[in-house]
Amino acid sequence: MTNSAEKSGSAAWIRKAVTLLQVPADNPALTAAQFEAFSKQVPLLYFILATNMVSLSVTHQGAAPDYLVVYLPAVLTFLFALRSLIWLRGRNRPRTPAQAFRQLRATNILSFPIAVVCTAWSVSLLPYGDAYQNAHVAFFMAITVIGCIFCLMHLRSAAMIVTVTVNLPFFVVMCLSGEPTFIATGVNVILVTIAMIMILLSHYRDFRQLHESRNVLMLQQQALQEQNKAMQVLSDENLRLANLDSLTLLANRRSFFQMLETTFARTREGGGMLAVGVIDLDGFKPVNDLYGHSAGDKVLIEIGARLSAITDAGLSVYRLGGDEFGLLLDGNCAESDVMALGQKVCELIAERINIGSGMVQVTGSVGFAIYPDVGVTGQEIYELADYALYTAKRHHRAGTVIFNAVQANELNRQKVVEEALVSADLEKELSLVFQPITCVDRRICIGFEALARWESPRIGQVSPAEFIPVAEHNGRITLMTRMLLERALQTASLWPDDIYLSFNLSPHDLTSPENTLKIVAIVLKSGFDPRRINFEITETAVMHDFEQASASIQMLRELGAGISLDDFGTGYSSLNHVHKLPLTKIKIDGSFVRNIHTRKTSFNIVKSVLALCAEMELEAIVEGVETEEELRILENLGVRAVQGYYFGKPMSGEETLKQLALQKTQALAS
Repeated sequence: MTNSAEKSGSAAWIRKAVTLLQVPADNPALTAAQFEAFSKQVPLLYFILATNMVSLSVTHQGAAPDYLVVYLPAVLTFLFALRSLIWLRGRNRPRTPAQAFRQLRATNILSFPIAVVCTAWSVSLLPYGDAYQNAHVAFFMAITVIGCIFCLMHLRSAAMIVTVTVNLPFFVVMCLSGEPTFIATGVNVILVTIAMIMILLSHYRDFRQLHESRNVLMLQQQALQEQNKAMQVLSDENLRLANLDSLTLLANRRSFFQMLETTFARTREGGGMLAVGVIDLDGFKPVNDLYGHSAGDKVLIEIGARLSAITDAGLSVYRLGGDEFGLLLDGNCAESDVMALGQKVCELIAERINIGSGMVQVTGSVGFAIYPDVGVTGQEIYELADYALYTAKRHHRAGTVIFNAVQANELNRQKVVEEALVSADLEKELSLVFQPITCVDRRICIGFEALARWESPRIGQVSPAEFIPVAEHNGRITLMTRMLLERALQTASLWPDDIYLSFNLSPHDLTSPENTLKIVAIVLKSGFDPRRINFEITETAVMHDFEQASASIQMLRELGAGISLDDFGTGYSSLNHVHKLPLTKIKIDGSFVRNIHTRKTSFNIVKSVLALCAEMELEAIVEGVETEEELRILENLGVRAVQGYYFGKPMSGEETLKQLALQKTQALAS
């Protein structure tokens, strides 16, 4: 019985010892955590081995054979460096617990031959050195094993293998030396190593407990998060103010989209109809600019009250933010009824508003989209309504537009253009043409306006009216401006000195000093006389940030360039801009020239603008002149410069040179 118990105890002790020398495989999550922590230490382990080996090799130069202090250390150092690179490159690569276990086990197996080689190498140097060099060998073995234990702390089995493999031979060698100092060193290292092994086992136990505690904590956090989510949902349902706009007391944007999704889901299931409307106020920004934000708030409050007073069944009103409002019409959404609702909304908005210090007036544009005619989600219906609003503002200034097949085609085309523009090689695909600007009195060309053209290999020739707004939207417009300006200046440098270049700038070119400075730099680098450049801007270029746009324009004027206000009369607050901006020219839009001989309103507008230009000492250029009759009337009104197909269509840079050469020949002949 005693022998059986002793055998059983011995077997248990052996199993326990074997377990200490193996990578545990009973906890995959712990194995993954071990690998993550251990992978950060491996490069340091190889660094310690390599530096200690190089140091010991250097102190034994000349005393030991080259194969021991040169060739073998060089090979081992190279292998250590290679292994370090492999671990560094794979450190952040995600691994499954099974993969982590396999790599830890491979490292565990590899630790024994590395320990044997390093121990054998260092011991082989003992016969070749003096007392100091032998002391360095002892130091090498002691400090290396201590460093390795620290680096292998997260892989207990490998640390134990290295400790046993190195320390036992080290202790034996020290004792066999017969030198009391070395014997004391061997005993000292053994005792310190035993203490470190105890620390290692304690650290590994703490690491395991910490990992388990972390898992428990994560489970508790997940449960707490789920509880918080449930409480947040309950709170959102009970807090009315969270869905209310504090200024107008209308439901806010958040409420709008929540109700949109709810109503859409109910409508889709029930087979009903749903109309989504988006309202934007026209002329609201000038109220803020002229009377202050308190006046603007009064306007928004009054508009909100008027919209709330509409009693149509199934209608709900929301403030989406700024001067934008939303409408949801659930129920009878025939197109005629929706159009009538839009008309009613526009009429209510257009009524004058008392702001205390006076009366102001704003107008509204409305875009609608009707389900099931369009849209497959609530969000898409809103986006289509917003596009209808964009169409209303672009074509009608104030009015109602219902999203239909025309807008659908426009939107699809816009997406196609945007996709092609994003992938376009602008250097190859963009080009310029030049339209003559003609002096009416002398019937000669005095300048050219540079116009962008884009021919895509995917979708063919694209109109500037299509790709310029898309480029402004996706941010490529500033790059296009600079690229085309450089080309335009190259062409214009070949013209006579009395011919000027007119070049269009987008709103984005004026939104920051940096963008404007880059334009200035291009002009200066070209060597072209800035006084022969006329930059054209539209009112939309200054509407968003008037102060910054004005500063940018002033910078261009100080350069010496002229500034034209393009498409005059088609925007907002034109007289206010003319008064404040350092302009040199005004370009009267071609829409006022068309049929000027039969439309008295157009005649009077052009006449008034010409009088304004004369009063402010600004040059006027009239666009869109196409017939002799239009030219004759404009000439009688005193117009001095015109642009249009009557005198010439846009032409290439080479054709401008031919036209100017012909003009010079005719001048000499006369």
